[in-house]
Amino acid sequence: MEQKHLSAVALICTLRPSPAPSSSQRLAEQTLEALAEHGVTGEAIRIADHDVRPGVAVDMGEGDAWPAIRRKILAADILVLSTPVWLGHPSSVAQRVLERLDGELSETDDAGRMLTYGKAAAVCVVGNEDGAHKVSADLFQGLNDVGFSLASGAVTYWVGEAMQGTDYQDLDRTPDSVGSTTKTLAANTAHLARLLHAAPYPAS
Repeated sequence: MEQKHLSAVALICTLRPSPAPSSSQRLAEQTLEALAEHGVTGEAIRIADHDVRPGVAVDMGEGDAWPAIRRKILAADILVLSTPVWLGHPSSVAQRVLERLDGELSETDDAGRMLTYGKAAAVCVVGNEDGAHKVSADLFQGLNDVGFSLASGAVTYWVGEAMQGTDYQDLDRTPDSVGSTTKTLAANTAHLARLLHAAPYPAS
């Protein structure tokens, strides 16, 4: 049976705007490549390149870049959130994304379901300090709160040795453990997205 075509949007939550290199961008792009093996086309958006205003509404007024990004999220089947670890937490940019997604709590369809229902999400985490599990837990809870569903193994991460300067983007090759984890994330997330499309959540 022919698989349904899916689409994904990856939000890159590095603190650095383009064209600065970014480990978060690298891992997110590898995740999009893995998703492509399952019939998913993807787009990466570096949030620091856009004027995403603080707030918890879907539109914070003139000049706010979030409404255009939000349209892409709502048009996609999968949202990938990629963040570095800073001081044991997701980046402030990732936190802002979650705060803007909080606006979805008041947006529903005719059946009372949030517009994010039926969409799958996944997480990428990079850093050279401890905290990948804590960061993914924070993002998992936030994404679920605002209506996204998460598959088994919906996080891929790389954390280097603490208190040293090697970044994921500096590695000569992708570690086998990271590569296999990313492939599992992609397979399970694409599978869940197709299931959600075929069998939507019931009306609230």
